[in-house]
Amino acid sequence: MDMPTPDPSVLSRKDEIVARLRAALPEGAVIADPTETRAYECDALTAYRCPPLAVVLPASTAEVAAVLKICHAARVPVVPRGSGTSLSGGALPTADSVILGVSRLNQVLETDYQNRFIRVQSGRTNLSVTGAVEANGFFYAPDPSSQLACAIAGNVAMNSGGAHCLKYGVTTNNLLGVTLVQMDGTVIEIGGAHLDAAGLDLLGVICGSEGQLGVVTEATLRILHKPEGARPILIGFDSNEAAGACVADIIKAGVLPVAIEFMDRPCIRATEAFVHAGYPDVEALLIVEVEGDKADIDAQLARISDIATRHNPVEIRQSKSPEESARIWAGRKSAFGAMGQINDYLCLDGTIPVSQLPHVLQRIRQLSGQYGLDVGNVFHAGDGNMHPLILFDANKPGDLAKAEAMGADILRLCVEVGGCLTGEHGVGVEKRELMFDQFSAEDMAVQMAVKDVFDPGWLLNPAKVFPLSVSNAHRAP
Repeated sequence: MDMPTPDPSVLSRKDEIVARLRAALPEGAVIADPTETRAYECDALTAYRCPPLAVVLPASTAEVAAVLKICHAARVPVVPRGSGTSLSGGALPTADSVILGVSRLNQVLETDYQNRFIRVQSGRTNLSVTGAVEANGFFYAPDPSSQLACAIAGNVAMNSGGAHCLKYGVTTNNLLGVTLVQMDGTVIEIGGAHLDAAGLDLLGVICGSEGQLGVVTEATLRILHKPEGARPILIGFDSNEAAGACVADIIKAGVLPVAIEFMDRPCIRATEAFVHAGYPDVEALLIVEVEGDKADIDAQLARISDIATRHNPVEIRQSKSPEESARIWAGRKSAFGAMGQINDYLCLDGTIPVSQLPHVLQRIRQLSGQYGLDVGNVFHAGDGNMHPLILFDANKPGDLAKAEAMGADILRLCVEVGGCLTGEHGVGVEKRELMFDQFSAEDMAVQMAVKDVFDPGWLLNPAKVFPLSVSNAHRAP
């Protein structure tokens, strides 16, 4: 993968730039030693690395604004970074860039249970938002698999979802407002502590913009009452296609579970060895969870069981206790880590119409044979957000390139059947060269025009989202 040529004038001014940053921030908030900046040379897409010029760790909106003013004046690219859990290279630095980490922006600023919102600094982790309100019977709905570590900043940047997004939506459905610092240091408030804001919906533009338009320092999030109860059911099948058809029929029947998760045999076996969740040894497994009071849960699970029976399941097992429910979800939540014990892998993130699940799963199997690479499938089946894991050997020359070529074919397949390139991981560097497979030149021109308005110098998060030739042209003096 190509990276932009660093600006030699920026590299030659490193000492001056670092000195200005240190003068504007508290002691210890600027990291410039190459040995220490190595911790920031990649995110969770570890196949690609590049040491940054420097790293800054501000602790307030004012400090973020000060950093951006300095970098804007010196024409230094800035890469916003949450917790570094991006799987698309969304926080991959360039050699002439300053990493702006928000990990010190981790405070709860306001909680309003009557109006059901919480305002937090953007470096706060996803799971800790629920942790701040659960004692009062509330929770924050988006729950990515990395929720223990990922930051709200990254969730907003990538419009992250999670297992329960089928019922509760993704980040954009639970985001009420943000404090945004523009590249020139201007601080603006977008949205607020209410369901809809006056004027243009700029919040919808910011959420999912991958750090291209500004740095989010605060977020106002919707919190919800905890449901009275919840219970999952395991359904095992002897083929991926049967499981996919079952998902399509559940959705078509008008049933709305809180989550429908899919795992195939490679993921089931890896996860079982990792956490001993008690999964059956089948070709494909669905985890379907519903919420409500006991009678409502029983009725929903009975209907789901009836639908599943039409697809000849190998096993149907309802959870009988909170402990069993926790084990079921522990397996799904640990799937990515469990697969990592087997081999290196690329984790894709395409979306498809639910009705296309059987066809797409069949084509992925065919592509696996064509490329000679194994694939593990684990994904949010209810909303068609797929996460095929392509296994490869990082130490084998050519294997990464082969995995990437296969991944590109799978993502093109998603677009062909009416889906898109990404559901929640973002485009980053991973999918940037595929953007013209989904968007026309006119579509791309509109997207780039929006960036031109917010970041005319194209200094924010360089080499991401747009094909590199486009980014290089806009960065040219």
